[in-house]
Amino acid sequence: MDLTTQYLGLTLDNPIVAGSSGMTNSVKKVQQLAQNGAGAVVLKSIFEEEIVFEYEDIMKEAESAGVNLDQFDYYDFHLRGEKLGAYVDLIKESKAAVSIPIIASINCVYSHEWIAFAQQLQDAGADAIELNMFFLPSDFNRSVADQEQMYFKIIEKLMDSVSIPIALKISYYFSNLGQMIQRLSKTGVAGLVLFNRFFSPDFDIDKFTIKSSFVLSSQGELAMSLRWIAIMANKVSCDLAASTGVHDGDAVIKQLLAGANVVQIASSLYRNGPETISEMKARLTQWMERHKFSKLSDFRGKMSQDRSSDPAAFERVQFMKYFK
Repeated sequence: MDLTTQYLGLTLDNPIVAGSSGMTNSVKKVQQLAQNGAGAVVLKSIFEEEIVFEYEDIMKEAESAGVNLDQFDYYDFHLRGEKLGAYVDLIKESKAAVSIPIIASINCVYSHEWIAFAQQLQDAGADAIELNMFFLPSDFNRSVADQEQMYFKIIEKLMDSVSIPIALKISYYFSNLGQMIQRLSKTGVAGLVLFNRFFSPDFDIDKFTIKSSFVLSSQGELAMSLRWIAIMANKVSCDLAASTGVHDGDAVIKQLLAGANVVQIASSLYRNGPETISEMKARLTQWMERHKFSKLSDFRGKMSQDRSSDPAAFERVQFMKYFK
């Protein structure tokens, strides 16, 4: 079976991509993923928040010790350079260790940092950059238009600054999701990743503190991205990557049938190790043989909304029969 696919202008041996996570934060792990058949690897994100918070902690310690804070312009620069330097090394060493595409990932909270990060990762040899961009719609003083316009401003600056392909990883928190996906696809980005997975706060009811919860995805979370990949297939001007809830080969097949170019996995790597990629590929190959498909294009998008015999099913939102 021919499992090759095109994503972000890159040729991948197969559509299974190791998504950005702790499973992609070292050269050794990248090698293991490649050995088990990953089509590409998205490195663990470099978080601007990490740099900012670390700097703020150092500032507080210095201030309490009576240090002159005027000197911290230098430490600010040095700290950022240290973090970025380590990430640049990860890109370079991963590129030297494996032959599959290496995609860098940036997660920023302040828009002025995006361009500086992206340019350095491009210079390091990354094959593409995935922008993990999300602004929680909790600012009651910012209008919907202002909130959404931030995405376009950042993308426009980046498109003028780097030449390697850019993928944008987004959430489903938009007032008009379908239209927003379509508009973002026309900005010049090479791909859109549907969807982000977020930190979810939970309560410790004895210690009265906030803790994280539901860190790994469940199989049931496949439904959200599956619906929107199927709806947006053939309606966008870029590639589509499906993310979240993909835990086995059947889920990979479903996302390809919906119209995805590639499928990203992360939680399944945590649960089952890099070997899960080999198992997913084997399941995909067996299924293709059974249905007499010789290549992915024979069935990609076969069950998208545009090609479905029941397109209205993708827009059904209320149960009628299941709980009757």
